[in-house]
Amino acid sequence: MVSKHRSYRWTVVALLFAATTINYVDRQVLGILAPTLQGELRWTESQYGAIVSWFSLAYGVGMVFMGLAMDRLGSRTGFAGAIVVWSVAAMLHALARTAGAFGAARALLGLGESANFPGAVKTVALWFPKGERAFAVGVFNAGSNVGALLAPILVPWIALRWGWQASFIATGALGFVWLTVWLAIYHDPAGHPRISHDELAYIESGDSADATQRISWRALVGRRETWAFAVGKALTDPVWLFYLFWLPKFLDARWRVTLSALAAPLIAIYLFADVGSIAGGAFSSSLIRRGWSVSRGRKTAMLVAALLIVPTMFAPYASSLWGAVALVSVAAAAHQWWSANLYTSVGDVFPQGAVASVIGIGGFVGAMASMLFQRYTGAILDASHGGYVTVFRFCGSAYLVALLLFHLLAPRLEPRASVRVVANGRRLPLDSMAGEREDRGDNMT
Repeated sequence: MVSKHRSYRWTVVALLFAATTINYVDRQVLGILAPTLQGELRWTESQYGAIVSWFSLAYGVGMVFMGLAMDRLGSRTGFAGAIVVWSVAAMLHALARTAGAFGAARALLGLGESANFPGAVKTVALWFPKGERAFAVGVFNAGSNVGALLAPILVPWIALRWGWQASFIATGALGFVWLTVWLAIYHDPAGHPRISHDELAYIESGDSADATQRISWRALVGRRETWAFAVGKALTDPVWLFYLFWLPKFLDARWRVTLSALAAPLIAIYLFADVGSIAGGAFSSSLIRRGWSVSRGRKTAMLVAALLIVPTMFAPYASSLWGAVALVSVAAAAHQWWSANLYTSVGDVFPQGAVASVIGIGGFVGAMASMLFQRYTGAILDASHGGYVTVFRFCGSAYLVALLLFHLLAPRLEPRASVRVVANGRRLPLDSMAGEREDRGDNMT
């Protein structure tokens, strides 16, 4: 049992939660305003698909380099730079008037926002032992749903009073408020002035991995577990981004939901998603505490999520707005349940110094798949005059396929001694590194 004074790590999670909330508010603004902007600026579905695909392209490229940057620069500096970039990009949308200009603003936004998840998962790996990581990831990941929930409340209210440009400016400014707090109170645990010795010992008790370890990219790319994570992202990231960028358009096309009436259905969907994010992490953590292996606990949680998502393929056939909202709400909750465990699986397998890099590689693959899916979605909707059936069929089946491939590539989620680690100018397997550390009296997994 952890004593009450061992609590500063939850302050860190609160900061990550806030950053993720702002991240999703900023990326959601365009989706909420899409029906309005499409009517005013006369975009086709294919043009809209191209605009949002530029976000995914830049996000994917950014994930590769931002993951590396986070491992090299650390969370404090890396997050500070990233949130400046994405906040400025969010505000630049207010100046856009053409599809090309919106595409450029989306690309810069994607580049900046790509640092959030590699940095946040890395930070959780630094601040939490393995038994608590999935829950901590679930908590900060819930910020994505809170952001997606706040956006339909704030954005229509601002847009209807001061114009759509004000929505981009006001939401973009939130990042600078967060930046002030982050720089004032965040440091890594080993050198943090406010962490107790007891809490630091507790953090290190369940995981002896050294955060300064670095694994070469060649070694990471050669690991089946890296590709298991990447395949999981490639098949499921497009679904989540479809919800973010197309749900308002789907509701408008199917039930003529106006900007002023959009808040209620989106709030319902993302409230469910919030519960799923936290519950998914708590579920697998609970199984592990009861004696289940990490591998079995994570994959069981992912299987539950995949099964819950299947019914979403019937959303276009729903006879009422709220029937469709119910189907999508369960799917959104299950996606976040899935996501909390998929992200945490990286920390289960890789040492802390490689976590952000692996997240970056998987994020790149997921974003490239999302970019193709978004362009495909735009083309399908133009060709079918707004028919969403084919798209929702993919959304409902993707997770079961992803889990099967994930399991085939990574039958067991555990650190492998065959990983080559850079240490003291030499490359050594993890088991050799562990021996060296034990000889020196240090800890290492």
